[in-house]
Amino acid sequence: MKGVFYADSLKFLLEEDKELFEVIKELNEKVYTGKVLDYKTLKIIAIAIAAAKGDEKALKKQIVSGMKELNITKDEVIDALRVVLLTTGMPNFMKGMRVLKEVLEGKE
Repeated sequence: MKGVFYADSLKFLLEEDKELFEVIKELNEKVYTGKVLDYKTLKIIAIAIAAAKGDEKALKKQIVSGMKELNITKDEVIDALRVVLLTTGMPNFMKGMRVLKEVLEGKE
């Protein structure tokens, strides 16, 4: 996993409470080591969840790390966003498309 999931707050936690950090790290590794689905597929699901929640900051982080670390493509993100359109509606879909556009334009 190479620390893909680490947010700034987790880096701070590492400094302040290494034991708790290790527990969270282990949980992340357990979650992203699916029994059937591979890490890339699970990351695409995480992208869809962040988009469905309308959490633009989390979505951007998920897209950037997914593209950088797992070679997730623009088309794979768009497929995930199509599911968001069907399940949570146009506003979250459009936010997701805007965030993807920003990432692709390098406005990380």
